[in-house]
Amino acid sequence: MAGPVGDVTGRSGGSDGNARLTATTGVLLIVLLVVEGTTILFIRPLISVHVFVGLMLVPPVALKLASAGWRFARYYTRNRAYVLRGPPQIAMRVVVAPPVVLSTLVLFGTGVAMLVVRPRGGVLLGLHKVSFVVWLAVTAVHVLVYVPLVARLVRAEWRKATRLPSARLRIGVAVASVGVGAVLALATLHLATPWLDWVRSGR
Repeated sequence: MAGPVGDVTGRSGGSDGNARLTATTGVLLIVLLVVEGTTILFIRPLISVHVFVGLMLVPPVALKLASAGWRFARYYTRNRAYVLRGPPQIAMRVVVAPPVVLSTLVLFGTGVAMLVVRPRGGVLLGLHKVSFVVWLAVTAVHVLVYVPLVARLVRAEWRKATRLPSARLRIGVAVASVGVGAVLALATLHLATPWLDWVRSGR
């Protein structure tokens, strides 16, 4: 991610607005991921919280991937506003971003897939665990690199003097993704009951 260049485009805020949506969603994800990470340390008593928060994370993760993917697509299709922002740092773009995206898809994909199979060890659970280790390592690098920029973007989004068009809409979309995640988790948590019992039984 490059810094803002003041290229406000129309009512959406242009590429700066996209960057702020990505940053705002990222902050919400960090909060939820801290909760999810805590449950891993106490997985047996907190397995239901682990599954609930994991399901809750799906929509904001999808939004984050979509907003980042939109920037990627617009940059490589040579949209002027996104070209002016410049590409992400080369090391982040080439070395970190691909494993972040791939491990995220595998981690959440296997997590959701486990809701539809009976509890057991094996390939699916193994992939879930391995993808988590990879995801944790590469995402930690991603977060540490972008935290200063994210902080600036989120502050700018909330401050009246630096607010761009559709700021409330972007904030609303980010918050709504968490709300949709909560509804999704409530609606599907019952599917995880066999896994909750399996983990609590110590098998």
